[in-house]
Amino acid sequence: MIVVDTNVVVKLVLRSADSEQVERLFALEPLWVAPRLVRSEIMSVLAQQARRAGLDAAEASEACAVAFDAFDDTSLEPEPRRVLDLAARSGCSSYDCEYVAVAEELGCRLATFDRQVLRRFPEIAATPASLTAGR
Repeated sequence: MIVVDTNVVVKLVLRSADSEQVERLFALEPLWVAPRLVRSEIMSVLAQQARRAGLDAAEASEACAVAFDAFDDTSLEPEPRRVLDLAARSGCSSYDCEYVAVAEELGCRLATFDRQVLRRFPEIAATPASLTAGR
């Protein structure tokens, strides 16, 4: 099981330079979980892509469905006090700290490309490439 944030799952459904490493992560660690927040964040990113990159509504809807289906569980609610503590200590957003808190609670890693999260939580957060290296 692994916690996966929005920027990772979006690269699974919208092709980018990092898509191959995300696909490898999914093949090796197919049990993806995230806080409930991930659903709104995915829709927000896809709506932005529709406005900026010409992704039409049908493509955005299909990408959204594929992204949601990648997860085993998106109903996790981290303890608010822990999220706020992590945010205060790290300077990361409370949104990012929800993912960190879920990973802590479950005792697993967090896959992310977010540089600040990677710097502030190196014991929990790692890139998909780091998580699959040597496997």
